Amino acid sequence: MAPSPSPPPPAAASGAQYAHQFLNTALSQRGPSALPYAEDVKWLIRNHLVALAESFPSLHPKAALFTHNDGRAAHLLQADGTIPIHHAGASYNLPAVIWLPEPYPRSPPLVFLSPTRDMVIKPNHQLVDRSGLVANAPYLRSWVFPSSNLVDLVRSLSHLFGLDPPLFTRNAAAAPPPPRLAARPPPIEDPAEVFKRNAVAKLVDIAYADAAALRTAREAEVDALFAIQAELRHRGDLVADGVRRMGEEKEALERRLQDVMMATDVIESWVLENSRRGDAQASNDAIQPADVLSKQMIDCTAADLALEDTIYALDKAIQEGSVPFDGYLRSVRALARDQFFQRALSAKVHSAQQQAKVASMASRAPQYAS
Repeated sequence: MAPSPSPPPPAAASGAQYAHQFLNTALSQRGPSALPYAEDVKWLIRNHLVALAESFPSLHPKAALFTHNDGRAAHLLQADGTIPIHHAGASYNLPAVIWLPEPYPRSPPLVFLSPTRDMVIKPNHQLVDRSGLVANAPYLRSWVFPSSNLVDLVRSLSHLFGLDPPLFTRNAAAAPPPPRLAARPPPIEDPAEVFKRNAVAKLVDIAYADAAALRTAREAEVDALFAIQAELRHRGDLVADGVRRMGEEKEALERRLQDVMMATDVIESWVLENSRRGDAQASNDAIQPADVLSKQMIDCTAADLALEDTIYALDKAIQEGSVPFDGYLRSVRALARDQFFQRALSAKVHSAQQQAKVASMASRAPQYAS
């Protein structure tokens, strides 16, 4: 990827104030001039760059044209300036550009070192390739959205570059030129110091890898807990709805019970009042048949049931030896004959009732038709 050169920020604006003003304007644009970032993460991009400008005033946010490896060009945000480092007891500033690609912050930024004319990139550096791209930094490899940010990235790079500076100045007086640090020639390094530096870099790399793995595991646990929480809330809603419906059903049953108790009181009052009046004839007159056929049906049914009870009583008596056998046979024969006639009469009355019902319906049919 080849970033195009970008102009410096205006002289009148600097630091966090300039970052606020510039980002509010750049990220609020719409239409063809809008920056190619998702709307839901623009506020997070603004916060990242503002925090970077506050923590590292030497890095300024800008917008410039970036050319991808496939030839596509896009206007992207960048943080341009220098990254401060501490090496061998002295402070240095490494010129760098941090580009925010289109998927940022869901994917890591692109960090380029931009050496001046009198600087050279250290060959075979562990973190920086020949083009100046910082490709192997542990923080970039373990980038996790949304917790990773630019401030922690620059702090990590400042620490790692302080252990092993990637830029040196050219020595025009000697040939071949030995590599020399940008501000001062490097001192002769002690093997123990080299071993210590490499060990620290290795430990930092392992720590970043472990932190990334731990972060991934914890995020998976948090997602599982969120899923359980959503399921518990759903079940809680179901339980609450069930309790509500049970309460409504209980209230309906209580109202029904009150209606039944009131009806029971009315019936008991009626029975008590009519039992005080009188005699068996009053009880018999409590229910009147609707017509002659209904009265005849009631009489037939009552006689049939009475004969059935009498035959049952004779059966019990013959079992107990209370009546002679020949008398039992004569009585049962007579009772069965009477019961047969009652049932035959009941069948005829039922047939007559059906015919009367059909005739009544036929007589009402013209009324419905009209």
